[in-house]
Amino acid sequence: MEYVVIFEKGENNYSAYAPDLPGCGVVGETLEEVRTLIAEAIEFHIEGLQEAGEVVPQPLFTLPVHNPPDASSELITAQV
Repeated sequence: MEYVVIFEKGENNYSAYAPDLPGCGVVGETLEEVRTLIAEAIEFHIEGLQEAGEVVPQPLFTLPVHNPPDASSELITAQV
């Protein structure tokens, strides 16, 4: 599955979150680090939902997403 991820640049770091997966977000020093962390976080989040017997939300958002001025978005593929 592919989930939309929103990337934001802060004053001293970058962050990313997946709107379709509430609570799934990361912070890192570089954009490259955040890309790696969010891909891992999405897979970990989905595995946790599955192990708990919860429903894994299907991706609802698609590109293009309307981003705030200091944000970008892309699709991240998660192995489920």
